[in-house]
Amino acid sequence: MDLRKMRYFITVVQQTNFSKAAEILHVSQPSLSNAIMKLEDEIGFPLLERNTRNVRLTQSGEMMYMRALELINDFDHLKQEMREVKEIGNGQLSLGLIESANYWLPKVIHRFKADYPQIQIKFSELLGVDQVQKSLLNYETHAVITNQLVSHDDLLTHPIYHERLVLLFHRDSPLAKLEQITMKDLEKEPFIISTTGFQTRQDILKAFENGQATPKMMYEIERFETACSLVEEGLGITIIPENYIKNSTFPAICTRYVHSEALTRTVYLAYSKKRYLPPYIHNFLSHTKTYFGV
Repeated sequence: MDLRKMRYFITVVQQTNFSKAAEILHVSQPSLSNAIMKLEDEIGFPLLERNTRNVRLTQSGEMMYMRALELINDFDHLKQEMREVKEIGNGQLSLGLIESANYWLPKVIHRFKADYPQIQIKFSELLGVDQVQKSLLNYETHAVITNQLVSHDDLLTHPIYHERLVLLFHRDSPLAKLEQITMKDLEKEPFIISTTGFQTRQDILKAFENGQATPKMMYEIERFETACSLVEEGLGITIIPENYIKNSTFPAICTRYVHSEALTRTVYLAYSKKRYLPPYIHNFLSHTKTYFGV
């Protein structure tokens, strides 16, 4: 069994036709058919059901197809990583992250760079759960720092820390006069919230529900930076992770805790359990976990 036959097999399955597959692979149809038959002989099972129009997978073929896809994908990414080693010298760390990681991540990177000074680092901001999952499964990132609880058999997620969500409002808002703020107090204010699909949105809506309150949602945003700019102009209020606002300076914005146990979120370190990760990636993962004592 070799990779060439696997690629042939995958292409035939995807095209459901030997003629189309042969054209894409730039081989003759008899050569392609012969290669697939040899693969079936090596496996010991028929992989395809053939007729005059198209082909379809047998039960054994379905299992073989999924494993072949994984093997080819792993091999292609291994070649890419070897090219990076050749071109860069020691490879690259591709890291997905959320906005609020900016207050602590440089400290971890500093420790990592002490061990691997030549490694290049590529940062990608990944916001929704679909983006996180896709980037890891497609090997676009080695690891992702996310507040999205990713649930997939091929991915590992480790909780690394919890952070509070805090209320932001303009200094001239009536909320500034309140000693204690509840979710009910926020009902009449124009509310700025993350778009659908973001875990932070779900956390905030859950807090409103627990507080028997309903937000007056006037703006939907993807970035906390946008939310802060709107609040600074007095256009509404918002709730964002405390760590995001720690290193920010907005003179016109007040920050307060809201009386709600639901306004907290968990941040995870996620990566693929099926992908080969070189030692320097494990080094970064270890530094991240050590920083938070997990």
